[in-house]
Amino acid sequence: MAFPSFYYKLSATNSDQQNQNSKMALFLCFLFFFLISSASACDRCTHQSKAAYFSTASALSSGACGYGSLALGLGGGHLAAGVPSLYKDGAGCGACFQIRCKNTTLCTKQGTRITLTDLNKSNQTDFVLSSRAFMAMAQKGLGQDILRRGIVDVEYKRVPCEYKNQNLALRVEESSQKPHYLAIKILYQGGQTEIVAIDVAQVGSSNWSFLTRNNGAIWDTSRVPAGDLQFRFLVTAGYDGKTVWAKNVLPANWKPGVIYDTKVQISDIAKDGCSPCDDGNWK
Repeated sequence: MAFPSFYYKLSATNSDQQNQNSKMALFLCFLFFFLISSASACDRCTHQSKAAYFSTASALSSGACGYGSLALGLGGGHLAAGVPSLYKDGAGCGACFQIRCKNTTLCTKQGTRITLTDLNKSNQTDFVLSSRAFMAMAQKGLGQDILRRGIVDVEYKRVPCEYKNQNLALRVEESSQKPHYLAIKILYQGGQTEIVAIDVAQVGSSNWSFLTRNNGAIWDTSRVPAGDLQFRFLVTAGYDGKTVWAKNVLPANWKPGVIYDTKVQISDIAKDGCSPCDDGNWK
């Protein structure tokens, strides 16, 4: 696949800051290309596979993305574990998909929307769904019938996530220890994008430090700035990349276990450098 290009908007007040930011941009460029090259092509296209289900959503909420009980608030409990090509080493956490089973007698034409919260290591199905999501694919009154099938043939495609009246949020993890270590969990990421890099700096400063993906939706750093904190998120957008700047997110007295509103949301749609495919409604 063709690698996309992007620009990283930075401001600096002197040459030292410009050099520092240039180095950071180069690092993020490498990271961006690495993640894109490891991702599966044509997310927006319709894929054919099979899906199974877990009897309880708790199995998915305790999954590899690290959402814990907060996963139950994503997508109305319509959760899913996806194969490595969808999980993408954690970059796929929180991604939304429209999925339907191919048995038109048993299932509806529109299917249901699911949110990826875990890694599916099975090579028999692309997804393992929560029972609620699995039943939501069925015609009215046939929920128990589809459960008895256990595994069904499905088709699915990536779709934008929508969180009405809900901004992108950061949860400070309990492992965080001020001032030496900060771990955050990304919640309610809208659009059809992936966050591929995060920077943090004190509000009003241009001295940015980068975070690394610890696992799933959790990012961390041992270089924690003092004071109120701002964040920059580098996301896939269109065929390029885009920086989303959250200017004042964590207060100086941030606390583990608290969810903080970034006051921004992501609505962009990432496109793949591949052949055109059906990215409209189900046929």
